Amino acid sequence: MRKFHQRFKPWLIKYLALPSDVILELPRITIIGQLHVYIENHQGLEKYSDSELKLKTNKGYIEIIGSSFVLKMMLPEEILLEGTIQEVKFTPDQ
Repeated sequence: MRKFHQRFKPWLIKYLALPSDVILELPRITIIGQLHVYIENHQGLEKYSDSELKLKTNKGYIEIIGSSFVLKMMLPEEILLEGTIQEVKFTPDQ
């Protein structure tokens, strides 16, 4: 059944023009300069401080490093972070 899903998802993306981030359950990250990060399709907040944000995704974690962080918006699958962004890092699940 897993092989079927692996073959079926690319077909949906290609022939039905569905967004790959939605079908593959990938996070969508929008960065505006060094000031804002908007993240969709995450699975929860793991760590938050004024210099670090760590979110769980279905493939691992997203870590954002910087300073003066403020959570401007936090919904079940969306976060808007404001501050000085220095690094965005993906860490696979172990």
